[in-house]
Amino acid sequence: MVNAGHVQLNGMHTKASKMVKAGDHLIIFRDPETFIIRILTLAGKRGSATIAQGLYEEEPASITTRQQLADQRKMKVAQSPAPAKRPDKKARRQIIRFRKIQN
Repeated sequence: MVNAGHVQLNGMHTKASKMVKAGDHLIIFRDPETFIIRILTLAGKRGSATIAQGLYEEEPASITTRQQLADQRKMKVAQSPAPAKRPDKKARRQIIRFRKIQN
C-alpha cells in the first residue's frame, strides 16, 4: 500500500523504508475508507495482532466517518435487494449489452 501511494506519514506521501516513531500520524487510504492512526509506541519485535493493536490508536473522527460510510453502504444494499434467481444465458447477454451501451 505504501508503494502504491495509499499511505501518508505526517501528511506527506512516504516510502516503505521510512522509519516511523512514536507520535507519528498515519493516514491510510483503503477505498472507500480512510484510517487516521496515531502511533503510540513501537514494538521491539514482531508479535501477535492483539499486542499490535495496543501500539496505535485510531482517531475518533476517523472511526465515526468510517461508521457513517458503513451505514450508508448498508442502506444502499437494503434499498436494492438481490434478485430471486441467477440470470440465465439470455439475461446475461442483455446485461452485457446494456453495460456496453452505458459506457
